[in-house]
Amino acid sequence: MSVARHRVCARPRLLEVVISVAAVLVVTVLALTALAVAVPAHAHHGGGASDQAVTLEFSGTITEMRFSNPHVVLFFDVTQNGATENWSGWLAAPSTLARAGWTRRTLEPGDRITVEGRASRVGSRFMQIRKLVDADGRDLPLSAR
Repeated sequence: MSVARHRVCARPRLLEVVISVAAVLVVTVLALTALAVAVPAHAHHGGGASDQAVTLEFSGTITEMRFSNPHVVLFFDVTQNGATENWSGWLAAPSTLARAGWTRRTLEPGDRITVEGRASRVGSRFMQIRKLVDADGRDLPLSAR
């Protein structure tokens, strides 16, 4: 009789162990998911891609504008010393620029601009745009402030 009682008692204990292991797995998966989401968000908004000590200024011609998340990206040609280089730079999110009055057609290929911003840390032709002036000399707002 003690053997039968032992088996009956063992099944609830096994069920408790299985539930405990499942709970640990769920908590682990949730923690890893939270970490996976938080690390790119922190890295993305840290400003680490740009050298905050180096400011560049160029006049150029828009070749493309991507008005999409997470940031609006401008592509523009810059001619220096007879050579043309294609540069790109990121602005704020489309929603931020829309509140400042921007649309997908605010800048179009062929538009002349002057940009000022922070240089890429890795030396590529990419910048974080801090100031943008159109061909008429007007500062284009980069936020709704």
